[in-house]
Amino acid sequence: MISKLLDRLSEYLAHRKGLLPIIGLVFIVVNLIVQFVFPLTPLAFSNIFLHIGLIVAIFGLMLAWAL
Repeated sequence: MISKLLDRLSEYLAHRKGLLPIIGLVFIVVNLIVQFVFPLTPLAFSNIFLHIGLIVAIFGLMLAWAL
């Protein structure tokens, strides 16, 4: 089941190589917006969207290079 899921996911991402880096950049921009709009929330202090965005973007670049 996991093998089929990974196979379908790799087929989908092979044709859309820039999708994951763009999603990562969207997360980074969301983090920037959260910093300015809601500066005193725990979400702004943790920078969770920044970290997730960087991980997704780097993973997307490595995956696009491999495919």
